[in-house]
Amino acid sequence: MSDLALPAWQASLVAIGAVPGAWLRLRVVNHLEPMVPRKHWGTFAVNMVAAFALGLVLALQAKCAPESGASPLILLIGVGFFGSLSTFSTFAVEVLNTLREHRWSEALVLAVGSILGGLLAVAAGVGLANG
Repeated sequence: MSDLALPAWQASLVAIGAVPGAWLRLRVVNHLEPMVPRKHWGTFAVNMVAAFALGLVLALQAKCAPESGASPLILLIGVGFFGSLSTFSTFAVEVLNTLREHRWSEALVLAVGSILGGLLAVAAGVGLANG
């Protein structure tokens, strides 16, 4: 088995978690679309929530079972659900599209806000877990 191969049960956990995560992202972004001036702010919102929640889950995992590594819970929730809830590729496309529309300030706020906001959200999740 190569280093990249994943046992079927682990791949299944990731896939099972990914379906509701992607579905929720689509629902939230579409729900927020009429409330925000541009669709990318919905993507921003789900990315911040996912970053916070992933930080929280990973910190709780490290606190409760530090030796377990990629546990089934992390594969299901962390990699699967939160991995598909958040979306770096959509963020990148939305920043590029905003730049193509010559909305320079908005693209800068979106890019910097997403990166710094994501880091702060993860830190907040970790901080909450470590109380």
